[in-house]
Amino acid sequence: MDILVITPAFNEAKNIEGVINDLKENFPQGKIIVINDGSKDNTSLRAKSLGVNVIDLPYNLGIGSAVQTGFIIADREDYDVAIQFDGDGQHMAKEIKKILEPVNREADIVIGSRFSGVHYYKMPFMRRVGSHLFSLVISTACNNKITDTTSGFRAYGKKAIKLFSSHYPEDYPEVEALILAYKKKLSLKEVPVNMRPRSGGRSSITPLNSIYYMIKVILAVFVDLLKKY
Repeated sequence: MDILVITPAFNEAKNIEGVINDLKENFPQGKIIVINDGSKDNTSLRAKSLGVNVIDLPYNLGIGSAVQTGFIIADREDYDVAIQFDGDGQHMAKEIKKILEPVNREADIVIGSRFSGVHYYKMPFMRRVGSHLFSLVISTACNNKITDTTSGFRAYGKKAIKLFSSHYPEDYPEVEALILAYKKKLSLKEVPVNMRPRSGGRSSITPLNSIYYMIKVILAVFVDLLKKY
């Protein structure tokens, strides 16, 4: 299979070298492309210094646009599989085989879940509450139990690449993309994976805006359910 590893990164200069080196060592069969989402630090320079392809977006467009840029490239260059592998150091390249094996054979989208296995993933309380709430809403809407709707560690087959290259949610893409995929009759599968805590930098979701984020995501999901695609 031809596999594109899409690595969105925004101000991840502290992490991006470790991410790329991990991919090169533990998943050398994947072609890495870093989507630098308007970073103001040295993310782009550090990635380029390691010899990987980097797409520099003109300014910070958000995670949805960054990932969709990767889908557009994957579709244009006719990749069999796209792997979303975030640039913050949480994902582990040795775990890719778990989400890669079922894609295109058993499901169009395979999600690496932090919560469906035996290992406990530590998460701040309010974010964990939000994650459980999203799981309940998405699992009910899609009639398919999904435990980790916000996971950015995913494998996408050809059908999903084609769909998301032309339309991908911008505001809360990990969660909303599941609704879009369901409405377009793409199949979803979740597998347990291990992840690391963020190794540097900071998350855009802080304790102070967690409740606001939860409300906005739930409203966006219900709007998506009413949309005609």
